[in-house]
Amino acid sequence: MKIIPAIDLKGGLCVRLKQGRADDETVYSSDPVETALRWQDLGAEYLHVVDLDGAFKGEPVHTDVIASIAAALRIPIEVGGGLRTDKHVEELLNAGAARAILGTRAAEGADSIEELIKRYGDAIAVGIDASDGFVQVRGWVETTTVRATDLAKDLAEKGLLTIIYTDTSTDGMLVGPNLEAVAEMAASIPDIDVIASGGVKAPSDVTDLKELNCPNIIGVIIGKALYENPRSLPEYLDAAGGTTV
Repeated sequence: MKIIPAIDLKGGLCVRLKQGRADDETVYSSDPVETALRWQDLGAEYLHVVDLDGAFKGEPVHTDVIASIAAALRIPIEVGGGLRTDKHVEELLNAGAARAILGTRAAEGADSIEELIKRYGDAIAVGIDASDGFVQVRGWVETTTVRATDLAKDLAEKGLLTIIYTDTSTDGMLVGPNLEAVAEMAASIPDIDVIASGGVKAPSDVTDLKELNCPNIIGVIIGKALYENPRSLPEYLDAAGGTTV
């Protein structure tokens, strides 16, 4: 299993939100590039970056910061937040991101991103954020009537290769991942790679995810737990079997 540290950008700072709430943030760094380099130096080989302001606004806000992060690193980054148009995706990939993560746009219709999937292949991923099994959009401020597993199946039919699944009830809470929900998602799309996100508090959570025995759960994104104890990253890598993306 792959370990992917998260960097969430808000107002140019590295922050963590509790359950995605914009009014409940903790600032961990004023220098996103320095933070990215720290994770790289500690052994990360891939990073997950979210433009939180972009997610709330509906268009990218931190493209320049993301370009600076990508230029400073020797490892790739995947980026989401506010990518609602083809132009947004193109600009992000041109800025140096290895993968663009679509959320709200994909949730509003899998057909709308089919051409992007054909054009960019594995450089396109979809982030499915869900509460009680139902998709949330627009920075998690709206909950739809679409079941997360149904959306995932539709995307699989369009040729998508990677889904990032976040259980929003656990995100930023340090309560452990929602293992049942992750397993249900993985079982619904056995031919699609799934990266789990939300709730990880300790290396033992990585072990628990591995023990689900779902071969398509290929990675886990870790945020707050790493920021609270940055030196723990090697422990997570060991729990994952010593491999990263």
